Amino acid sequence: MKFRAKIVDGACLNHFTRISNMIAKLAKTCTLRISPDKLNFILCDKLANGGVSMWCELEQNFFNEFQMEGVSAENNEIYLELTSENLSRALKTAQNARALKIKLTNKHFPCLTVSVELLSMSSSSRIVTHDIPIKVIPRKLWKDLQEPVVPDPDVSIYLPVLKTMKSVVEKMKNISNHLVIEANLDGELNLKIETELVCVTTHFKDLGNPPLASESTHEDRNVEHMAEVHIDIRKLLQFLAGQQVNPTKALCNIVNNKMVHFDLLHEDVSLQYFIPALS
Repeated sequence: MKFRAKIVDGACLNHFTRISNMIAKLAKTCTLRISPDKLNFILCDKLANGGVSMWCELEQNFFNEFQMEGVSAENNEIYLELTSENLSRALKTAQNARALKIKLTNKHFPCLTVSVELLSMSSSSRIVTHDIPIKVIPRKLWKDLQEPVVPDPDVSIYLPVLKTMKSVVEKMKNISNHLVIEANLDGELNLKIETELVCVTTHFKDLGNPPLASESTHEDRNVEHMAEVHIDIRKLLQFLAGQQVNPTKALCNIVNNKMVHFDLLHEDVSLQYFIPALS
């Protein structure tokens, strides 16, 4: 098993730092999957147990150098478990650095060694190294860490500005632990909370639906009909708090009364986040 990667492009380096900060906000521990053409950050709190799932993907061309050898020739992948915050903490020093190197090492225990080459006033450079402890995940457990299957949504809709959505949900969290997210094929999305004493709804209009979503629906379907899902408000807030930068594309897919699936694109990094319905 071998892995080493290097980033020297400043924009990619800062973007990678932002991605690791986002992952740390979304998952305490996560799986890093390394394959010949991409890196994935994975969280699989089994949906059956009411947990969220995450699938974040970076193409290998994100890195200026990328070399890996998997567990074997036929299973050319590596799965590692790590504490997300350790990675984001190690990358804090990487803002505006000259280069970043990541390597799989063994220092009495398996590590992901992150080396940051800092700019300095003189011609010599300063290198800061962090050893992040990891667990190598055995081959037999890989099957539980595959990309989640997305059921056909009842409604697919573009999200409003995430900052706006976050401030609305933060206020609602003070009133209730549960939230209903509902949307239709007419570009409308509502966030609702109901308690014995109060009912609060925030309406978003003219958000637009992706073309496929509108075409693939039945002719007789009422576009104003709402699909809805009842979720834990804290899980939605955790997802929104992780979004530091407004994404290039942000979609919300609702499978009626089953789950909500957020599909985000941050330039060339994709993030899928699944929140199951409350039973």
